[in-house]
Amino acid sequence: MSSAQLLRRRALVALTAAATVAAGAVAVLATASPAAAATCSAGYVALTYDDGPIAGTTGNLLNALTANGVRATFFNIGQKAQANPSLVQAQKNAGMWIGNHSWTHPHLTQLSTAQITSEISQTQQVLQQATGVAPKLFRPPYGETNATLKSVESQFGLTEVLWSVDSQDWNGASTAQIVQAAGNLGNGGVILMHDGYQNTVNAIPQIVANLNSRNLCAGMISPSTGRAVAPDGSTPPSASPTSGGGGGGGCTATYRETQRWGDRFNGEVTVRAGSTAITSWTATVTVRAPQKVSAVWNGSPSWDSSGNVMTVRPSGNGSLPAGGSTTFGFTVMANGQWAAPTVSCRTP
Repeated sequence: MSSAQLLRRRALVALTAAATVAAGAVAVLATASPAAAATCSAGYVALTYDDGPIAGTTGNLLNALTANGVRATFFNIGQKAQANPSLVQAQKNAGMWIGNHSWTHPHLTQLSTAQITSEISQTQQVLQQATGVAPKLFRPPYGETNATLKSVESQFGLTEVLWSVDSQDWNGASTAQIVQAAGNLGNGGVILMHDGYQNTVNAIPQIVANLNSRNLCAGMISPSTGRAVAPDGSTPPSASPTSGGGGGGGCTATYRETQRWGDRFNGEVTVRAGSTAITSWTATVTVRAPQKVSAVWNGSPSWDSSGNVMTVRPSGNGSLPAGGSTTFGFTVMANGQWAAPTVSCRTP
């Protein structure tokens, strides 16, 4: 698309959006398509928006996303979806992915198993009625999770999705600050944003431009890993098999954040064998200074001289059958830096 064509398109988008607002109608301008300027050679990230749908803001958010050629994942609250089914349908029609964000946005870790089940079940039903498809992704309110909640999620076939970058839009972040936060996204990363904030809508063009400049593209969240992958569900570049000598095959490593507090977060790495069995594996985890790993479990760690590159080997037998997997976890003290670690795997 030439510069002149792009300008004409955006002018048309602006005029159409204005007419939509004036009419008080819900409309989505077009189905989002991948931004042409990005090669996606650096991988994929997931743009996510919580707490909708909201009359008066969801339509504007969808229009901004489609105008900039990107798709995102909306984690909807069940009560709001019940009150605004047309907005849920608009999300689907615009090519967005839709996840479950509970019925009333409570602190689920403080509820009984029956109450948690009700929160998730009601939302699944309403979203399936609106879209024809039951969600596969679940984001716990406030990012709070525990074993009881995870057990209920599994009963509904849901993958828990947290985030690697917090935009802080819920905390009054400016448009510039939201854009800056998105600059910390790396391949497979997920950014937390919300429906209902104009600064968040205003940030979309700059976020997309910055992603394009780094050859990153907006993608979907994999129901297998909870991390961003290509819109067709294919694995991002960083998770491609890495072979090594003597291991009997290759392996992949994928990362997901599992819990977050005010000063630290927990991460989990899944090591998976390729098409042939392996006898051992070695994973590398790189954190961004001034982050520091403070604890590791289910693996034997060592560090380089900088303290930023951690090498993890099996605590015991590292053998995996073809396609088999194992996990290890760690805690990262953020020290103000919330970027997701990068991970890789080799054999042995």
